[in-house]
Amino acid sequence: MRSLTPGDSGELAHRIVDIASDHKAADIVLLRVAELTSVADYFVICSGRSDRQVSAIAGAIQEEIRVAGVRPIGTEGRASSRWMVIDYGTVLVHVFTPDERAFYGLEKLWSEAVQVVRMV
Repeated sequence: MRSLTPGDSGELAHRIVDIASDHKAADIVLLRVAELTSVADYFVICSGRSDRQVSAIAGAIQEEIRVAGVRPIGTEGRASSRWMVIDYGTVLVHVFTPDERAFYGLEKLWSEAVQVVRMV
């Protein structure tokens, strides 16, 4: 895998979407939130069917992005978690079980964000 260009949050976000898709994440959404918040430029939101799949998707994203030369600032959640967050500074990745995703409703909360990608 080639290295990611430092500072290119769009390239990083799209690479994360690809990895999530390759690892069977469901309902993948990429939101551009840069115009709405200083927290991040993009949110990647996706679902896994179970706690185990949520963990596997998040682990794959961290590993493949690390190999490309980028490490997360932080992570929240653990192997038994129903929601994991990976913070890459300009890109926040949220991996949920379907119930947790519905409960938190991030797409509704950030409904004014530009939806760059939606993979159902």
